[in-house]
Amino acid sequence: MITLEDVHFDYDGKTVLTDIGLVADSGISLGLIGPNGSGKSTLLRLIYRALRPRGGTIMIDGTPVESMRGKQMAARLAVVTQESSSETPITVAEMVLLGRSPWVGAFQGYSREDRVAAAAAMRRVGVREFADRSYASLSGGERQRVLIARALAQDADHILLDEPTNHLDVRYQHELLSLVSELAVTTVVVLHDLNLAARYCDRLVLLERGRITAAGPVEEVLTPEVLEPVYQVSVQRSIAFGSTQLLFGPRRTTSLSAKDSAASPVHTAVDDGKVVHS
Repeated sequence: MITLEDVHFDYDGKTVLTDIGLVADSGISLGLIGPNGSGKSTLLRLIYRALRPRGGTIMIDGTPVESMRGKQMAARLAVVTQESSSETPITVAEMVLLGRSPWVGAFQGYSREDRVAAAAAMRRVGVREFADRSYASLSGGERQRVLIARALAQDADHILLDEPTNHLDVRYQHELLSLVSELAVTTVVVLHDLNLAARYCDRLVLLERGRITAAGPVEEVLTPEVLEPVYQVSVQRSIAFGSTQLLFGPRRTTSLSAKDSAASPVHTAVDDGKVVHS
């Protein structure tokens, strides 16, 4: 469980996050959503101590993160940031083994236990067949899978992901988030695509200008009433393939006339592949 209580953060004298309180319960996938500049990635960096808050408490399973030492933190928390350089001159197996680094003592090499853990992580995410290939030779989606394998090899029970689908095509976006949603760990993931967040997250936190505007289950957060004032667009919600699906358009500045309303087109939604008219 990851808990934030009354967290504040300033940068160069400017308030970036204010009064942040949230809970990511054990085993769930919590999505951080919001417009650019709302503080999503900053919030993630505060959790893994890349930044320090001005005030408030951040805890993992009840222990404040500032009191954790390096190995204790590594045992609880793994981080997958935006895609590492594809020019890294190492193999996939070597990249995943880096996840075991917190457990390797000074002047020691990787043990058999470390290599077994890395191999198990690669099998779990479906990249074991790439073990001897150059990391640089992989596609974007494959590299992101390798980075998740590295996080799993670390053997942490909480994983943070910062825009893991950035620059991936539609297929790899769904494959990657489907994989993450099936992991038996607590995950906090920053996402821009609200439809991906709807399909693969258990709960959502919506940020706007450094504050939490809404938090809760997907169906409570992803509503036109909540989203339109934040994103400044018109929102329609339907169900497609068993999940909430959002459509976006220019925000209306004037109401439709009675004539326009009568001539409005029929709305359709796709439910498990079937078109439903309304």
